[in-house]
Amino acid sequence: MRPNKKASDMTRAELGAYIDQSVLKPEFTQGEIRKYIQEGIDYQCKTVCINPASILIARELCANTKVGLCVVCDFPFGLSTTESKVTQAKLIVKNGGVEDLDMVCNYGWIRSGLWDKVGMEIEAVANVCHKHGVILKAIFETDSLTLAEVAKATEVACIAKADFVKSSTGFYTGGENKGAAPEVIRTMIDAAKGRVKVKGSGGIRDRARFFELIDMGIDRMGIGYRSTPVVLGISG
Repeated sequence: MRPNKKASDMTRAELGAYIDQSVLKPEFTQGEIRKYIQEGIDYQCKTVCINPASILIARELCANTKVGLCVVCDFPFGLSTTESKVTQAKLIVKNGGVEDLDMVCNYGWIRSGLWDKVGMEIEAVANVCHKHGVILKAIFETDSLTLAEVAKATEVACIAKADFVKSSTGFYTGGENKGAAPEVIRTMIDAAKGRVKVKGSGGIRDRARFFELIDMGIDRMGIGYRSTPVVLGISG
């Protein structure tokens, strides 16, 4: 949704509300996980985006703050069975305290044109999330897709009752990593037509790109722990 003022005129708190701070590196120690979650809290991010194994730490640190928990599901490849994704979603949301679930769609199915399977999977996970009041973001590994496939996947996600569509995991190994390139985000926004929100992820490392996407009408962005202070103008 296009904001009512330019990103350059927003306060730091308003800008922070666009950010899901990514704390997803598989090699992180428990101490590093705590450090970067706490930084996300200090920066007043909307959420911290974590792996399921970090839920207890994040719930402890985020208690009595305005920062929510965004937990990834079947990350980063999205190649589990639908039944497995549904089970993982149930385990993630069952004890409460989770605001968002970011589920990786099977982008091999997207590239194969298996739209019914893509849609049924999104809807199955959406049903679990919505039963518990949790927002579902459907992640498309957009660097592996054509813009036409991105547009079609967005349409399918709208019908399947996702709350957001999201570009990129940041872990793609099959080619160039453009992530939330403006043309990708524009394609998603145009295809969504206001029916779902749009989250950009991947390659948002400076204020120019961060501000550009806000002014385009993006709703949320996944920002790496190193880049959050840079886009907020705290460092860098």
